Amino acid sequence: MAQGVGTHGRIAIVGAGMAGLSCADGLVAQGHIVKLFDKARGPGGRMSTRRIATPLGEAGFDHGAQYFTARNADFRLVVSDWSDRGFACRWPVAGPDAWIGIPGMSAVIRDMADRHDTHYGRMVQGIARADRGWRLIGDHIGPDPFDMIVVALPAEQAATLLGPIDLGMARQALMARSQPCWTAMFAFDSPLATDALILRNQGLIGWAARNSAKPGRDGPEAWVVQATGSWSLDHMAAAPAQIEEIMLTALGQALGLDLDRPIASAVHRWRYAMSAGSDEGALWNPDLGIGVCGDWLLGPRVECAWLSGRQLAKAMAPGKQAYPSEIR
Repeated sequence: MAQGVGTHGRIAIVGAGMAGLSCADGLVAQGHIVKLFDKARGPGGRMSTRRIATPLGEAGFDHGAQYFTARNADFRLVVSDWSDRGFACRWPVAGPDAWIGIPGMSAVIRDMADRHDTHYGRMVQGIARADRGWRLIGDHIGPDPFDMIVVALPAEQAATLLGPIDLGMARQALMARSQPCWTAMFAFDSPLATDALILRNQGLIGWAARNSAKPGRDGPEAWVVQATGSWSLDHMAAAPAQIEEIMLTALGQALGLDLDRPIASAVHRWRYAMSAGSDEGALWNPDLGIGVCGDWLLGPRVECAWLSGRQLAKAMAPGKQAYPSEIR
């Protein structure tokens, strides 16, 4: 196996979220052939937009990441391009540096994914040596070998794949525990009698937003309610129907309203919602040709995921090395 990435290496990226797609952008720019695999049915990951049919039309919910920042100069250029092409805009309600995707948070992920050979509904269960590099194990993956592998998954999932290959990387992933998050989505038949657009730290609610009031949204009155990490952890085993009732009550209490029944609702349990982050930025083993990226290697922000993928792509360039200081 080669000790680094060749001029036209074949690279598989496991995970087509922000980190994996950012890494793919960098690797393709270097001339590599990149293929991405993701277990989800479509683009988004933790930047997904959920759409639910209601009697008043479809309601949209940004039920993962609520917004993103652009504090790094290079990422600001990317966000500016999204803005110019109508895929993102500022959302000052959440802060002076807050941005959102249009017409949903998943718009920017979809834009990135459309530029690559991205395969959804592909659950990668393992990584094994092949005669000419590595191969991925899983349903509908195919037998093609790859020169290099990038793992762009939440820390807990990355540890499972990395354990049989690189114990050092797996150990770092195991140390980076993520907090879960219960998220509830409610659509109502008329606007709630409140001027509030967002809520922060109201009892069990860590965050709530009037999703239908975000720029570029349409459809009926829609709210996203996200529980705190500690409350979500304590209620991980609860039934979704129970969570839905508790969070609807919590929303009404936080707004000071006696809420009518929603015309549509759903809940989602994010097992790996937010990581603490570290100073690593990205992990790269040139002897094995295995790299790892993700927000858990830097910080719990969308921007950190993008920066981690960018750093790994730079580290994988022949004769190059990226340092954590480059992504501050």
